[in-house]
Amino acid sequence: MVSYNTLVNRYKDRLFNVLYRMLSSEDEASDLLQETFLRVWQHKMSYDFRFAFSTWIYTIALNLARNELRRRKKIKFLDIFDFADKLAAKEEKKEAPANLKTLLDAEIKKLPEKYRTAFVLRDVDNLSYEEIAQVLAVPLGTVKSRVNRARAILRSRLRPRMEDTYELSKGTVLPISIL
Repeated sequence: MVSYNTLVNRYKDRLFNVLYRMLSSEDEASDLLQETFLRVWQHKMSYDFRFAFSTWIYTIALNLARNELRRRKKIKFLDIFDFADKLAAKEEKKEAPANLKTLLDAEIKKLPEKYRTAFVLRDVDNLSYEEIAQVLAVPLGTVKSRVNRARAILRSRLRPRMEDTYELSKGTVLPISIL
C-alpha cells in the first residue's frame, strides 16, 4: 500500500503543471492542487481499483479546473492592476520579440478548453491517448483529433510569428520544431 505522502509527491508537480496551464494562475493552480489532494483523501474509499489511479486523480483535478473556468465566465473581475499589467505587456511586446516558449505558452492559453486540455495532457504531461480518453471520458478517436487539432491551431498561429521574428521567407522550413 502506497502512503498518502508518496502519492502527493508522485503527482503534485504534474498536476500543478496541468492546472497552471488550464488556469494561467499559479495561485489558483496551487489552491486547486490542494483541493484535488483533499478530495482524493476524502473520497479514497470510492476509488475503483479496476482503473489507474492516475486517471482518477487527473479527472478530479480537471473537473475542479473546469468548474473554476465556468465560475470565471460568470463573474468577471475587473482590476485596475490587470489593465496596467496588460498595457505594460503590450509595450514590452512591441520592443522585443518574445522567445518560442513564451509564444507557445501564450498560444496554448488561447486554445479552446477542450483542445487545450487534450494537448496539455498529451504533449506536456506525456499521458497516453488511452489515459486521456479515460480522464476526459471521451472516445479514443476524439482525444486524438483534439490533440491533432490543437497542434494544427498552434502551428498555424506560431508559424507567421516565427517567420516575422526570425525573418524567414514563407517557404522556409523552420530549423526548429514548433511542436
